[in-house]
Amino acid sequence: MIVDTNVYLGRWPFRRLKGDEPAELAAKLQGKDVRTAWAGSFDALLHRDLVAVNARLADDCTRHGKGWLLPFGTVNPLLPFWEEDLRRCHEEHQMPGLRLYPAWHGYALDRPAFAALLKAASERGLVVQLVLKLEDERTVHPLLRLEPVNPVPLLELVAALPRLRLVLLNHAGVVSPELLRKVTEAGQVYADLATVEGLGGVARLLQSVAASRLLFGSHYPFFYLESALLKLREAGLEPAQDRAIRSGNAQRLLRTP
Repeated sequence: MIVDTNVYLGRWPFRRLKGDEPAELAAKLQGKDVRTAWAGSFDALLHRDLVAVNARLADDCTRHGKGWLLPFGTVNPLLPFWEEDLRRCHEEHQMPGLRLYPAWHGYALDRPAFAALLKAASERGLVVQLVLKLEDERTVHPLLRLEPVNPVPLLELVAALPRLRLVLLNHAGVVSPELLRKVTEAGQVYADLATVEGLGGVARLLQSVAASRLLFGSHYPFFYLESALLKLREAGLEPAQDRAIRSGNAQRLLRTP
């Protein structure tokens, strides 16, 4: 059984992806033994109306994967009334967490508004997924100039919010191994393996992150789902580690108050 903590509904803004129809995505995931998937929306990247984006995400998850396709809504702390967006995600859509895009929404991690959002989410018991990048910088559309995310402020933020449950998505190449070790040890911080590359990549990652803090994430449909599965297969993990990364850690994270 697999819990995939990094999948997407909606449309990637610059091209169609195989699997970007909700029914197709659901069939693909279930065909690969994914029994729970945490889904964000590509529409959240450029759409200004996040209320509609989050409502559409919640509806698609219910229609195509009720009970196992879990919606993670988006809140932009730079927009007016973001607190109301947060309330709707939690109370109306009953989402278990948020997925945030600082590079796409134009804020640095040392902005007071970001710290306020993390605090508000932790008080509501929501898991926060922080997307540190979405694609290789070399393939970014030339009209889109994104400021790289500086992850250093995370260490202080995590230490100040002991109730915060934070997942770093697509961290490879953004967070150094040493900083990743410090951040995951400073609080309830987890990392996924979607952008980990190279032979033995997962094994090398485990030198910085405890197996109990690593989550299965595919970044599907932007990446091939089979790629993430192969990373685990070639890692040579102990059975207990393999089970924890595939599903156990994510299940425990959702249950943690």
